[in-house]
Amino acid sequence: MKLVIVESPYKSHTIGQILGPDYKVVASTGHIRDLSTKGKGGLGIDIEDGFTPNWVISPSKKATVSKLISEAKTAEQVILATDPDREGEAISWHLAQVLHLPVETTSRLCFHEITKPAIQEAVNNPGVIDMKLVKAQETRRMEDRIIGFRVSTLLQKKAGVKSAGRVQSSTLRMIVDRQKAIDTFIPEEYWTIDVLVEIEGKEYKAILTKVDGKPFKCHSKEEAEAILNRIAPTLKISSLKKEEKSVNPPLPLTTSSMQQAAYNKYKFSNKRTQDIAQRLYEGMTINDEHVGLITYMRTDSTRISPQFFSKHAIPFIKEKYGDQYIGFLRQKKNGENVQDAHEAIRPTGTHRTPEVVAKYVSPDEAKLYRLIYCRAMASLMAPKKVEKTTINLTCNGLEFVINGSTTLFKGFEVIYGEFEDEDDECSLPIVKEGEELKVSKVNPEQKFTKPEPAYTEASIVKAMEVNGIGRPSTYATTIETLLKRKYVTSTKGVLSPTEDGIKTVAILSKYFPDVVSTTYSKDMEIVLDNVADGNETLLEAMNNFYRPFNEAYEEAKVKMYKDDYKETGENCPICGKPLVYKKNKKGQEFIACSGFPSCTYIKKEETEQKVEYTGENCPECGSPLVYKLNRKGEKFIGCSSYPKCKYTASIDGKPTKKAEKVVYTEKDYVKPCPHCKDGHLVVKQGKRAQFLGCTNFPKCRYHEWIEKKK
Repeated sequence: MKLVIVESPYKSHTIGQILGPDYKVVASTGHIRDLSTKGKGGLGIDIEDGFTPNWVISPSKKATVSKLISEAKTAEQVILATDPDREGEAISWHLAQVLHLPVETTSRLCFHEITKPAIQEAVNNPGVIDMKLVKAQETRRMEDRIIGFRVSTLLQKKAGVKSAGRVQSSTLRMIVDRQKAIDTFIPEEYWTIDVLVEIEGKEYKAILTKVDGKPFKCHSKEEAEAILNRIAPTLKISSLKKEEKSVNPPLPLTTSSMQQAAYNKYKFSNKRTQDIAQRLYEGMTINDEHVGLITYMRTDSTRISPQFFSKHAIPFIKEKYGDQYIGFLRQKKNGENVQDAHEAIRPTGTHRTPEVVAKYVSPDEAKLYRLIYCRAMASLMAPKKVEKTTINLTCNGLEFVINGSTTLFKGFEVIYGEFEDEDDECSLPIVKEGEELKVSKVNPEQKFTKPEPAYTEASIVKAMEVNGIGRPSTYATTIETLLKRKYVTSTKGVLSPTEDGIKTVAILSKYFPDVVSTTYSKDMEIVLDNVADGNETLLEAMNNFYRPFNEAYEEAKVKMYKDDYKETGENCPICGKPLVYKKNKKGQEFIACSGFPSCTYIKKEETEQKVEYTGENCPECGSPLVYKLNRKGEKFIGCSSYPKCKYTASIDGKPTKKAEKVVYTEKDYVKPCPHCKDGHLVVKQGKRAQFLGCTNFPKCRYHEWIEKKK
């Protein structure tokens, strides 16, 4: 029996059914090895020995590897069929190393869809491991390890933030910069003016576009009123223009555009979209056939194979819609950062329509499949044809425009219309030049310019793609990492940087400007492509990267300090060091000593004028009751004589139940307190475990942990 190794258990199930009983398909469940964390700096890389990596089996994969070794020993042949990309190629190489398979002759299957024809084609024409791709992945992993470990270590020690990474940091920089632009944006006033005119009993909107032959611009109420006084009761049609236009269909989906479209249409997060697409690719049972429903979902290409177009798309479009709806193969010009290793994301068969598939999958899976299916098929259909009508109206040197549109031929919209934005333009009635149209209403509107909107999970992916940051396989995981590290927050998909995120970018921009530069990540991806193409060696790439990075690192080790806090101009009354502005976890500003943690002085602000009284007196001491905030920012009622009187109540006036003070007796004593001498240690209950604490608490805070019995 032949052994086929893939990455995913779901994928192995689908391929196993296709190949039949002569093959056994098992999964590696992703990477089986990673760089060691031992050795100099914990990098797992011998820099002095030509950047030699030390690969070790990941602890979580030891059982999997043992099983694979056992299966390989009894197999007639071992075939590697991991994903067709840089990471997949590296996984195949690691498998070959661990299973002692000859790299030059071990069969490597590459396919971009999990269907019977694609799998059989791959089996009949196997390749071998592409070592240039493997070296590109090794370069990427080692560079990311060096940046991640060294920069993260400095950030943790000297700035108190968690981590940094090449793709993650440059993406965070874009989010922080956008938020800064929003925060510092100064709105400018402007006005728009439109009128409603009557044509055959209906009202149509005409927009003011020119004043005395110049483009209309208005920045004040006075300017607007001067123009409004010039609008006559009727407007004269000065010109009428009609022209036919063709609207090309959208290109098929890439990883980036799929995530954007799924967010805009369904508000799916990038991770959710990618997880669903993974399941659709790996295979599901439809009409008693277990098959992959879409092609490989990590791609930056908009190319669709001629075979799919001629054998699947054309017959389907012709039968369902007619010859006039058949389009042609289209592909945008590849950018410098596009690999084009795979096709665009498309269905593996036109006969598995969204309506058929929806009966066998979850609602979310049905939605994403429908989007992918309709977008791919629309891209291969004829353009939409429309008639654009432009009516120009004039009076007293003012020029207004009415735009209309009539669809002459729907083209691709017959299948993709539900995903298109609604067109505000409508069909216009027949009119003639020189005709006078009555003005029924004038609509002046004061507006203010707005900054570019904050990044969403969809728009940041588009920005990453445009700037060449990362690859399709890393878009979703990058956003997830930023959210997990709490560098950004996501509210209904809108991304906002946290204080830690802003602080991290500020420090990296000062000490490692290249790491947060969008061009740095883009240039590195180009280098990796050069290694994959054989135009540059791993050693050349690593030397070119490491020397300038290490210089910046050594300099930052000396110069980087805890925080770049702004000084207040005052000195600490306790130690004499400068006082600085800081912010707490809630983003509230306060003044504290720059000598922290050796000096913990915090300046108390005058708060008398901020006290909010309830209008009632304390039932225990008679002092006025006031509203206060607890550590969580929740409001409660407390006595103004605190700490002499500790009466508290909830916001609705119900007194807070006070915890009864525990009284310890001699039978509770475990042993004398070694710190204060006159107290005794007793068993106390902490949040997570019991411990020995002194009976003189809080005067004496000595404690001992209770060792668990083995």
